[in-house]
This record gives sequence, C-alpha cells and structure tokens, in this order.
Amino acid sequence: MNNILGSWNELKALVEAVEDDVVKNANGNASAGVRARRGLRLLKAKAGNLVKTTIAEEKERKDKI
Repeated sequence: MNNILGSWNELKALVEAVEDDVVKNANGNASAGVRARRGLRLLKAKAGNLVKTTIAEEKERKDKI
C-alpha cells in the first residue's frame, strides 16, 4: 500500500513540474517543449510502473486469502 501511495505522490509531483514547461511551450518557448516532452515520456513510464505495482499488490492480497 505504501508503494502505491508513494508512487502516486511522485506522479503528482511530476505532473506539476511538467505543467510549467507545457505552459511555456504553449506561449512559444521551444526549449520548454523539449523539456515538456521529456517529462511526459517519464510520466508515461512512471504511470505504467504504478499500474504494474497496483496489479502486483492486488494479486498478493488475493493470494493471502
């Protein structure tokens, strides 16, 4: 359970960090666009890891029953 919440909080912090670069890119800053895309790729990977973690923990709970 702590792994899930820790990963979720990390994911939320990453979204907040990427948000600044997305706004800057929308206003014409090309360098911010590069940073935003890099952050979005990282966000995608971490979201996938969170999904895998939740599946593993649910399976573990079912196996204990």
